[in-house]
Amino acid sequence: MAFNYTIDDIDRLDSPALVIYPELVRHNIDLAIRMIGDVDRLRPHVKTHKSAEATRLMLDAGIRKFKCATIAEAEMLGMCGAPDVLLAYQPVGPKVQRFIAVIEKCPATQFSCLTDDLSAAQAMAAAFAERNLKVPVYIDLNIGQNRTGITPEAAFDLYAACAAMNGIRPVGLQAYDGHIRSTDLKVRKAACNAAFARVTSLKDELVEAGHPEPVIVAGGSPTFAIHAAREQVECSPGTFIYWDKGYSDLCPDQPFKPAALLVTRVVSLPDSSKICLDLGHKSVAAENSIEHRVFFPDAPGLKPIGQSEEHLVMETETGHSWKVGDVLYGLPYHICPTVALHERAFTIENGKVTGEWRAVARDRKITV
Repeated sequence: MAFNYTIDDIDRLDSPALVIYPELVRHNIDLAIRMIGDVDRLRPHVKTHKSAEATRLMLDAGIRKFKCATIAEAEMLGMCGAPDVLLAYQPVGPKVQRFIAVIEKCPATQFSCLTDDLSAAQAMAAAFAERNLKVPVYIDLNIGQNRTGITPEAAFDLYAACAAMNGIRPVGLQAYDGHIRSTDLKVRKAACNAAFARVTSLKDELVEAGHPEPVIVAGGSPTFAIHAAREQVECSPGTFIYWDKGYSDLCPDQPFKPAALLVTRVVSLPDSSKICLDLGHKSVAAENSIEHRVFFPDAPGLKPIGQSEEHLVMETETGHSWKVGDVLYGLPYHICPTVALHERAFTIENGKVTGEWRAVARDRKITV
């Protein structure tokens, strides 16, 4: 990382802390726009940053379409005046009424959502129609992730059924391929193209049957550069805005720069070959193995050997020079859930702490 991440007034900042470098955020936004070539085809996912400040930077850059996963994220986008917001989730149960509340609270925003099930589509259509709403929906396609979605081969009938319902109107297809994660770009591209061919076949079938050509929203971060080359596809990367160690390793073909780090301090020296940092489970995403949670670029020889809620124990060489109070800058392997652990991030500009960005959409509820 050639950029100088050092914070000159570090004594102002308690630890552990999440810090954001707005200069690099702007760089990553601009790079994503250049990579896709048409800002109208960029639909960033806000799950990574969850903040109004980052959203406004994207709006200032000309981005008008967004994607989100929670009602709070949808409300945050509406409060920022985002023109077009896709809730990339199928609302069920109370979430339907909460989604309606957001739609009615933010009338300047065109909201849409996903569906992959006939009964769920019928329930939301009835609820929307009762409020005199006609909400655009995208059919969520399962092209190998095996998390949500209906297979493209089974989706035609659902699309046609949605077209006949009051309260909703099908406008497109979502095809998320997060399972494609080879570090070899050629392998990743071949797998991506094979999965996407099933989406293309469905699109052609719908058009032949007389439906308007559906909008296709495809991919995430690993396949962003691949889908960006498809002129009729909207792309929805999320992690690009902050980047992280995981995607830096997985996607060296994408030159985004880490724009978010964790500040931590040595709080104890348990023995001659160990140091303890104030960076526990509550401060960095812990879903990966302990070796793949945080990386210290300035101290790559440190080996994590134990972590609890408030502590991270690192093994180092005997006779080390670490002292209690020493500061380390850590790059998370997975920035998205790491952000969700911090109610605020501190902005760093020209080596100084300049402000705070609140992760307002980390909460399950903002107002509705």
